[in-house]
Amino acid sequence: MKNPLFSLFLLLLAAASVVAKPAPKPTAVPDSVARYRAVVDSVQGTLRYQTGHLTLPGGIGELTVPTGYRYLDSAQSRRVLTTFWHNPRGLSLGMLFPKDKGPLDDNSWAYVIQYDDMGYVKDNDADDIDYADLLADMQQDLEEENPEREKAGFEAVHLMGWGANPYYNKSQHALHWAKVLRFGSSRDSTLNYNVRLLGRKGVLVLNAVAAPAQLAEIKASIPGLLANVSFAKGQQYTDYNAGIDEVAAYTIGGLVAGKVLAKVGFFAIILKFWKLGLLALGGGWAAIKRFFGIGAKEA
Repeated sequence: MKNPLFSLFLLLLAAASVVAKPAPKPTAVPDSVARYRAVVDSVQGTLRYQTGHLTLPGGIGELTVPTGYRYLDSAQSRRVLTTFWHNPRGLSLGMLFPKDKGPLDDNSWAYVIQYDDMGYVKDNDADDIDYADLLADMQQDLEEENPEREKAGFEAVHLMGWGANPYYNKSQHALHWAKVLRFGSSRDSTLNYNVRLLGRKGVLVLNAVAAPAQLAEIKASIPGLLANVSFAKGQQYTDYNAGIDEVAAYTIGGLVAGKVLAKVGFFAIILKFWKLGLLALGGGWAAIKRFFGIGAKEA
């Protein structure tokens, strides 16, 4: 995926003269590129990552940050998802980034971590699902929902196909699959790689947001991810108590279809940089400052 911020920057070169302090000459492209890079680095420098072993918010589970990755906590993740990537507001338990990529870097990607307390998900349908038929149903559902999505101010979402076919690991109680999506009239595709870890009372959601070209990198990360995340003691899938625990309304097929996520559609589909093109109409450098949340004293 091309760096959308850099593409935006090229569109805004003509508007660079609105900067309060002396601006680069309109023809000084290298100076302007350096200024853009400095702002991005400054914004990303405000993020504070963690490594090592940690407890997920609410004590839902535990995570040992895999080698080569770093964890961004819940509050900072909300800032990335809503301010940087322009998703609707919603809850996140944090994000996992490759150690050499930040949210505004070229070719960046990350796992978004969440939890749905939907109940105990029965997995007895895992071997019986026709995923070709399910894909067709999902595509139809999305197209039918697009008018309401656009009415709410968001772009239409088009499901282009599987990036990776759904797969359920019965021994780990882990489900994962990938969808290739397009937004609005864009020709660029986005990859959402979905990982679900089933627990006693709900599901841990780990959704990788990336470009289709990064599929191999993400698939290679999944074994290490699943080996390092777990539910808290007493809350694992095998701790289910039929006498007292609630059973989820949907099984494996429902998780893949995403219907159970309607109440929290925020993480059914996570967007990345999908509205930056609009900033080209929003006042040049001032629009970039507003997007990043840069204060009036920053120039």
